Amino acid sequence: MNTTAPPRRGGLRDFYEDPAVPVASGTPRSLRQARMLVRALRAPEKKSCTVLDIGCGDGTAAATAAPLLTGHRIVGVDWSQDALKRARARLPYAVRGELTGAGLPFRDGSVDAVLFSEVVEHLVDPDSALDEIRRVLRPGGHLMLSTPNLAAWYNRGLLLAGVQPVFSEVSLRAVHGRPGREVVGHLRLYTARALREFVAAAGFEVVRLEGAPFHGVPRPLRALDRLACARPSLASILLLHARKTGPVRRIRPTERNG
Repeated sequence: MNTTAPPRRGGLRDFYEDPAVPVASGTPRSLRQARMLVRALRAPEKKSCTVLDIGCGDGTAAATAAPLLTGHRIVGVDWSQDALKRARARLPYAVRGELTGAGLPFRDGSVDAVLFSEVVEHLVDPDSALDEIRRVLRPGGHLMLSTPNLAAWYNRGLLLAGVQPVFSEVSLRAVHGRPGREVVGHLRLYTARALREFVAAAGFEVVRLEGAPFHGVPRPLRALDRLACARPSLASILLLHARKTGPVRRIRPTERNG
């Protein structure tokens, strides 16, 4: 299959500033992630918390979660001016920020929770991104990360058949060798095991890993996709809850080799 996308002006940043690039994910994933966050934020003091939706896109995911997070302050963050323009129609707070370069416009330890929904797979430098998220989170603060699963149940079959897995991309201009029509700019993909290890190495304690369905699965297969959520390693989308822990101890290559 070869579906041509609209011409791009230049590099990756121009790609994400293009209004034709999808910036919202499915409602089922947003609701599942919001419920995980609600459980995490339950505390005896019932305090109001600051929640950042980093890579908020057009604000759809945060707006979907908002009714479940009443009493908490949700702030959308994105570096795409076009996405922020749309997000401000849905969210009371939406600010520009980056995970590299100038960083996020928040003080160290000033945030209670971060929603990081279908962002990490788009990043050139995901390690620096998690470092920056960890900086703004308070000790014990919550990270709610979601990302497509490279080892989703249908991807295992596609690879056996010699077909490019769903969610993976080889071009920013067109879809090549896999099902689907939209080019969305995925640079990195994770299995459940890889995601756990990656987040733990960045100084987080993994609390829970769940699965979520993918809105792009053909209708006849959606019931099967929902069933696969019971086993996160097979699910379409990985939902991970982690907490900020103590100082990160970076492992040197010589230590890995013993």
